[in-house]
Amino acid sequence: MAAGGRGWFRGLALGVSLLKCLLIPAYYSTDFEVHRNWLAITHNLPLSQWYYEATSEWTLDYPPFFAWFEYALSHLAKYFDPKMLVIENLNYTSHAAIFFQRLSVIFTDILFIYAVHECCRCVNGKRAAKDILEKPTFILAVLLLWNFGLLIVDHIHFQYNGFLFGLMLLSVARLCQRRYLEGALLFAVLLHFKHIYLYVAPAYGIYLLRSYCFTANHADGSLKWRSFSFLHLTLLGLIVSLVSALSLGPFIVLGQLPQVMSRLFPFKRGLCHAYWAPNFWALYNAVDKALTVLGLKCNFLDHTQIPKASMTGGLVQEFQHTVLPSVTPLATLICTFISILPSVFCLWFKPQGPRGFLQCLVLCALSSFMFGWHVHEKAILLAILPLSLLSVQRAKDAGVYLILTTAGHFSLFPLLFTPPELPIKILLMLLFTVYSFSSLKSLFRRERPLLNWLETIYLIQLVPLEVFCEFIFPLTPWKWHYPFVPLLLTSVYCALGVTYAWLKLYISVLTEKASVRQKAE
Repeated sequence: MAAGGRGWFRGLALGVSLLKCLLIPAYYSTDFEVHRNWLAITHNLPLSQWYYEATSEWTLDYPPFFAWFEYALSHLAKYFDPKMLVIENLNYTSHAAIFFQRLSVIFTDILFIYAVHECCRCVNGKRAAKDILEKPTFILAVLLLWNFGLLIVDHIHFQYNGFLFGLMLLSVARLCQRRYLEGALLFAVLLHFKHIYLYVAPAYGIYLLRSYCFTANHADGSLKWRSFSFLHLTLLGLIVSLVSALSLGPFIVLGQLPQVMSRLFPFKRGLCHAYWAPNFWALYNAVDKALTVLGLKCNFLDHTQIPKASMTGGLVQEFQHTVLPSVTPLATLICTFISILPSVFCLWFKPQGPRGFLQCLVLCALSSFMFGWHVHEKAILLAILPLSLLSVQRAKDAGVYLILTTAGHFSLFPLLFTPPELPIKILLMLLFTVYSFSSLKSLFRRERPLLNWLETIYLIQLVPLEVFCEFIFPLTPWKWHYPFVPLLLTSVYCALGVTYAWLKLYISVLTEKASVRQKAE
């Protein structure tokens, strides 16, 4: 980024940081207690008890690097409110505790801000504009720094996604800058902070193998097998091994690796989260519910055999479908693997450089979101944020971005269900969505429209859906008999948009011609 352009970036970063400060008194979820408990566990107990302690239901279930991160924070937390570090103080809150935890999220977002700055440097500058507001780098900075989903998930709902996405975006930037070892190191560290990023590991693995371990292509873009560098492969292996040893080594020595793994991968939590993430399984569950209702009305099913527990009732548990076959963790793993394969093959056989890597990363994230086991609705951000980098470079990707972002962000609305946060989430969503549409439309004004009429109608229908769920439904008697309806409608309708965006991006990637630019030997 040019030296003269740094002022506007600092202004955007400062502005969003001030907004985060204004959100400190807002509603926070049970994730606040989750992280308070982890602060207490890591502060008071020896390493050998971290993954065994179970006084609270919110046991430590993140990888070791995040546990050490909580340990470091705990030594600052004791100066704000020592009582928050008492393990037995379940659901403890105080003004000092809230202020510290909110401030810790804001402060660690510095890494995210730096990563966005580095990503902006990687943007193709061919679309130069006289007006700074129409520059791709400016638009990208706003789309990332002011991302609606990240704002409400981290700074209202409460989590530490900002600095984790900062690690991911910084690794992406380093790979785009051909600083492969730095990118690999950052991603390896990220995996040991939060294992959800395993979703996109295939994109990293194949791209590093294709672009770093093989050092040259033929003129037609095909691989020169003789260009394989065993040294490069060894360096990558050393990075992964050393990071893994540093993270998991102490638990291997203690003989606790199986216990750590059981915490990280709790398959007994069930197919879906308490609120269905808008993915394929939400549609699957909805069809099962519809068939159940139809079966009961037509006397095809015995009502005494129907389980009373509802998957949208706020329970995190194993669930058996009534009509359709029940889904096992192995089935979701197979579906996820199959859905990722085409994108990985494209990355290998149709290399497109950093853009191809980003496309594969987004498709891996979306495929895992679509078919994964116990997927959280917040995981949609894993696809939205990297897709932002593609959206400012091609009109096709911008159209997919607008659909995915609007549907994905809307699906996060049920996370904020308290009345005071209603105007906040609507206003922030409206501002971000209007800016996304107007800025990308201006950026690609010389090309075809970003959305067709059917896509436009789909997105517009989100407005009456929100009005019904937030204002009309609570006034009806259905609220007492069918309390799950707003969640079901939101999840299923958004799942249609997310699925469509996933398919549209996949078709675009599969039908794209391979690049024939020869890599320098």
